[in-house]
Amino acid sequence: MSDTASRRRRSGGRAGAAGRRGDAAIEQMPWRLPVNIDRPTEPLAPEGVEAIHDGAMRILEEIGIEFLNEESLEIFRKAGCTVDGTNVRMGRDWVTEMVARAPSQFDIVPRNPDHKITVGGNHILFGNVSSPPNYWDLRTGKVPGTRAQCADLLKLTQYFNCIHFAGGYPVEPVDIHARERHLDVVFDKMVLTDKVAHAYSLGRERVEDVMEMVRIAGGWTDEEFQAVPRMYTNINSTSPLKHDVPMIDGCLRCIRRGQAVIVTPFTLAGAMAPVTMAGAVAQSIAEALSAIALFQYVRPGCPCAIGTFTSNVDMKSGAPAFGTPEYMRATQMTGQMARFYGLPLRSSGSCAANVPDGQAMWETSNSLWAAVQSGTNVVYHAAGWLEGGLIASPEKFVMDCEVLQMIQRYMEPQICATGPDEIALDAIKDVGNQGHFFGIQHTQDRYTTAFYQPFLADWRNYEGWDLAGGIWTAERAHGLFKAIIAEFEAPPMDIAIRDELSDFVARRKAEGGAPTDF
Repeated sequence: MSDTASRRRRSGGRAGAAGRRGDAAIEQMPWRLPVNIDRPTEPLAPEGVEAIHDGAMRILEEIGIEFLNEESLEIFRKAGCTVDGTNVRMGRDWVTEMVARAPSQFDIVPRNPDHKITVGGNHILFGNVSSPPNYWDLRTGKVPGTRAQCADLLKLTQYFNCIHFAGGYPVEPVDIHARERHLDVVFDKMVLTDKVAHAYSLGRERVEDVMEMVRIAGGWTDEEFQAVPRMYTNINSTSPLKHDVPMIDGCLRCIRRGQAVIVTPFTLAGAMAPVTMAGAVAQSIAEALSAIALFQYVRPGCPCAIGTFTSNVDMKSGAPAFGTPEYMRATQMTGQMARFYGLPLRSSGSCAANVPDGQAMWETSNSLWAAVQSGTNVVYHAAGWLEGGLIASPEKFVMDCEVLQMIQRYMEPQICATGPDEIALDAIKDVGNQGHFFGIQHTQDRYTTAFYQPFLADWRNYEGWDLAGGIWTAERAHGLFKAIIAEFEAPPMDIAIRDELSDFVARRKAEGGAPTDF
C-alpha cells in the first residue's frame, strides 16, 4: 500500500467535528439509523394491490414506455422485448423475473463508515432538500441560489444527526456555470460532509466525474469503490410513460460500477397522470418497473429502490400540491406495491408553501408522516423544501429537523416498553390519590431522558414567551442556523486527498467540464 493510501485509510472512520460538537449550538439526538416499529398503513385490500399490479403490467404490455436512450433500446431488443422505434413493450413475466433480482435491502458506505446507511427493511432515512434553483431566508428573501448558500446548507446536512444522507445540490448555485457546477458543488460536498452522497444522472461527464470524486474522497481503489455501493443516483421518468437519454445513461453507468439507483416517477394526478389516485399510482409503478427491470437485466442484483412522487395538481391553477390527503394515500398505496415487489421505497418531505409558515409545516408533516405510514425507507427533501421544490430555506431546514427528531423519538421502542419499571406500580402506590409524581425517586431517576426535549420549540406560556422577546419560530430557526454555521467544523480529510480532489476539479475544468445540452 502506498503512503498516500495509508494516510487515506487512517483518515477514514472518524466522526465529523460538527457531529462531535453538536451540543454547542443545540442539544440534538445522536446519530442513528431509525427503525420504523409501526405496522404500515395499507389502504388497499389484496384485490386492490392486484388491480394496480395488473394495471401497471397492462401499461407495460399494451401501451409501452418510451425510452429515448439508444443503448437501452438495444438492451431491450436483446432481452426479447418488443421495440417499435423508441416504444418498448415488455411482458409481465419478464418484468416480474427481472424485478425479483433486486435486493430488498442494501447498505451504502461513504468515506466515514460510521455514517453507513441501510436502505430497506424497516429502516427510514432522511435526506436534505435537493435541487431548488432559489434560496430564501429571513434576511435575503427569495434569491437565486449561490455556491455560498449551497455550502451553508451542506453544513446543516453534516451537522444534523437526523439527516442521514447528502442528496443533490441543496440549492442550485446558479453563480457557477452549468458545465462546472457539479465539480465545485461535489468538491464542497466531499469536503464539508462525510455522509452518503448523490450524483445527478445528467450526462456521461457529470455522473462519471462524481463517481471519481467520491472514489478519491474515500481513498479507495477502483476495486474498493465498486465492491460495495458508496453513493447513489436518483432519476425521474418524464411522465407520462417516458424515460429520457441522460438519466438512463447515468443509471447504467452507476450500476456497472456497483452503485445504487433510485427510480422515481414524477406523476402529478390530473396533469401528468390520471386524475384518479389508483390510475396515477399504476402509471407510476409501470414507469419505475420498466427502468428497474432494465437495470436488473444488465446487472442482476444491482441495488435499486422504487420511488414515489405521486401527488395532485390544483385543478384551478395547475400548480402542484403536496402534503394533501391524496398525496398521503398515494404514498401509502405505493408502499404496499413496493412491498409486493420486494423493493425499498423512496418518498419525499414536500410542501407547496412559499415561506416557512404554518402551511409549510402542516404540509411537510403530512408528507413525513405519510412516509412513516407507508414504510418508506428513504425520505428525500426531508429538510429545507419550499414552494413545491423551487426554494431551499435554512430556517425551514432547522424547523424540519425538529420534526424529524420527534419522528425518530416516536420510533424508539422504549416509549412503549411494558416491564415492571414502566408499569410503575410501586410509584403509583407511593403517590396514591394524593400528591404528585414530580419528586418521587422513580421520576428523579428518569426525568432527564423520559421525554423528547426540543431544540427549537418554545414550551413557555405566552407571558414567558412574550417577556423573552416574543420570537416566532422562523426567527428562532434563523438564529440557530447562524449559530450552527458560525461553529461548524468540517469533518477531517487527509490533505493528500483534498489536494487530489482539487487537482481533479482543476483538470476537468481545463478540459471543459460537462456539456450543457444533450
